[in-house]
Amino acid sequence: MKVAAYQAPLATASSPEVIDLIQERVAWCESEGVSILCCPEAILGGLADYGENPTRFAIRTDDGHLSKVLAPIASDIVTSIIGFTELSADDQLYSAAAVVHRGHVAGLYRKLHPAIRRSVYSAGSLSPVFRVGELTFGIVICNDSNYSAPARSMAAQGAIALFVPTNNSMPNNRAYPELVQEARAADIARAVENRVWVIRADVAGENGELLSYGSSGIVDPDGKVVQQASLRTADFLVADIEATPRLDSSTSVVV
Repeated sequence: MKVAAYQAPLATASSPEVIDLIQERVAWCESEGVSILCCPEAILGGLADYGENPTRFAIRTDDGHLSKVLAPIASDIVTSIIGFTELSADDQLYSAAAVVHRGHVAGLYRKLHPAIRRSVYSAGSLSPVFRVGELTFGIVICNDSNYSAPARSMAAQGAIALFVPTNNSMPNNRAYPELVQEARAADIARAVENRVWVIRADVAGENGELLSYGSSGIVDPDGKVVQQASLRTADFLVADIEATPRLDSSTSVVV
């Protein structure tokens, strides 16, 4: 099964071109036989931690709003993983990722570890796995990949791949290129510990006072880096991964 990681340009929170950019990637995936496309954390709206009004670009998931926003990227072929800021029914903010399958939001993952220091986001509490065709996979968002427990839980449920929507944008005075190597080390560790593929999709470039070097990459279950993105620029990575189930994954959400 072919999977892809989209290293998207670091856009402004209000940029109307983001959906168009994702549409272009979905269309390319359709033409090239890619089954799952992973996009960055908060590719829609940007990280609420850096906004003056954290709820301004948040998307509700209890009223059909999210499905309407994502309708333009509907595909009968490509399942997309889209990072966004969720405003829940109880008005909590979550850094979330939606699994979009055939035009429907088939599943949702909420980031378990919102930030290393502090964040406006609440912490998620679940570690679900999903299945597309023969591939059972999990999602861990950015900082979650630094912890062993989420990946281990998903692997125990049958996941053979982990998708890592990431947003490593930081204020210019805090951004540092070594973060790319740190992210890759985490990917290798999670891959080897659990014998899974790890597919990370980050943002890259500069936007006002924010900068991201871009840590997108694909690591195989042996810890070999089979693809890695160029620094500070948009990029697109594709790999063909083995999708044969390694154990019963009856607990997964079939999408």
